[in-house]
Amino acid sequence: MNWKNAFLIGALSLLPVSMMAQANILNAKLPDDIGKKTEAQIEQDNDAPLEYGYVDDRDILWSKTVWETIDLDERVNFPLYYPTDTIGIGADRRSLYHVLMKNMRNGKLTEVYTDSYFTEKRTLNDLGATLSKVDTTDLGYEQLNAGEQISPEFINQRDLSAADIEEYRIKGIWYFDKRQGELKYRLLGIAPVAPDVNFIDDESVDPGENKVELFWVWYPAARQILHDAKVYNQRNSARPISYDMLLNARRFNGVIYKEDNVHGDREIDDYIFDNALFQLLEAKRIKEVIRDREQDMWAY
Repeated sequence: MNWKNAFLIGALSLLPVSMMAQANILNAKLPDDIGKKTEAQIEQDNDAPLEYGYVDDRDILWSKTVWETIDLDERVNFPLYYPTDTIGIGADRRSLYHVLMKNMRNGKLTEVYTDSYFTEKRTLNDLGATLSKVDTTDLGYEQLNAGEQISPEFINQRDLSAADIEEYRIKGIWYFDKRQGELKYRLLGIAPVAPDVNFIDDESVDPGENKVELFWVWYPAARQILHDAKVYNQRNSARPISYDMLLNARRFNGVIYKEDNVHGDREIDDYIFDNALFQLLEAKRIKEVIRDREQDMWAY
């Protein structure tokens, strides 16, 4: 390789990654042309999430519902967390939390619920107290007590952002399809988890006990939204994948923290106290039971 080729490769490596992933970049005559597809490309695109096949209840020989935690501190889960700062980066790259909040604001995402059983629906206005905190300083209270209007500089508002999300919790069902003779997984819901906004800046509160589920999204209703939002592909930036593909392909690391059981779906830490190692071993035991179920179906 001569010095000219080395210089060219080095120059290309300095280009913004968001530009490398956009369409029509090699044919763009102006920066505004980047990302625009021709009419022929739009007609040829079959840009829709892969539909789930119909599963008859009689074909489900066995099933198990599990809840998992996706820790965003783990490197394999970084695509769900970054980028947290949208300044200086292309509009085609956003974190999962940003995608969910954007579509809740524009009305495209409406299947939002309080808990993982999807019994009580919520709107963005209902989640105001969960997603933001408004506090008045002492000087503001002095103005209020004096009968004056509180000045805007004496009112502090703290909104949760993508950088505050610490983990995601998902609910899914493993089932054995006797018609196809294999064990399958279907994702049902996903929830961002962050510190309680009322105590997020309070250092006296234990961070481990200050996590709350902000809301639960019914996943099948959000598939088109998550399909349109692309994830940075670390192996090939010219071929980004969608959040829908990432989650359905289980390209993340999740740890089971609850399963459906006779004790009212109690969590693992409800019967294994103050022992993280034993809780992790119990989560692995549940996972192995599910995996062995497929093998046991073929045992005679």
